[in-house]
Amino acid sequence: MTNHADTIAKAELLRSLHVPGNPLIVTNVWDAVTARIVAAAPGVRALASASHAVSFAHGVEDGEGLSVEQALAAASVITHAVDLPVSIDFEKGYGADASAVGDNIARLIATGAAGINIEDSIGAAKAPTFPVDVAAERVAAARSAASTVGVPLVINARVDTLAGGGEWDDAITRANAYLDAGADCIFVLGLTTEDLVKRALDEVNGKVSVISNPSSVPLKRLAELGVSRVSFGPGMLGLTLSHLQAAATQLTALGEYPEELGFKY
Repeated sequence: MTNHADTIAKAELLRSLHVPGNPLIVTNVWDAVTARIVAAAPGVRALASASHAVSFAHGVEDGEGLSVEQALAAASVITHAVDLPVSIDFEKGYGADASAVGDNIARLIATGAAGINIEDSIGAAKAPTFPVDVAAERVAAARSAASTVGVPLVINARVDTLAGGGEWDDAITRANAYLDAGADCIFVLGLTTEDLVKRALDEVNGKVSVISNPSSVPLKRLAELGVSRVSFGPGMLGLTLSHLQAAATQLTALGEYPEELGFKY
């Protein structure tokens, strides 16, 4: 059973970790064992799930391929596996309208989630996006649901405009609308260069979150620029599967035992 006071404390801690210049680094997880392994790594202060990884681990496509019941169950498995605050990637909120999103967020908080990602694209792709007022209403519904149950849920509102081929001005308009609707941090996809990161930091009226990979702006530079949060999304699943496949290839070829085969978990 989730302790309500504990969820409040974790949400407050999670919010405090979003510091421009000293960003929260969240290594994305997708089940109990990945959550525990990452939580035990030195320096890790909070966790975040990745919907893509959770979906693929369940054998379905990303983009709300899970039912809301499955998504809530998956969230509960992760939040109950660790003592750290957990932000849950809740896709679009699994609701046809803002009211349904709010109801689902209340249920998600009951699993122990300290934060959420909520995105503004309509389908599995990054385009099209909800009209900005509709997307903002969904963010507002999440904030209202959290306020009703008394949990200062950390809302990381995702802007898919740039990743979907849209215009910069629309992305910034959305970012600031979501902040006005109650978001704590804006997760802008498509900030692929240092100049774009700088521009977002200048024009977004709040904290900025980014996703990174080997071709992204280096982590130390992102910190210097003033980013508040960095995640890696499905890249962490890819990293894990790459190592697993490489080990399988080596063992099948009667090669040396990989040292990691003795890893204690």
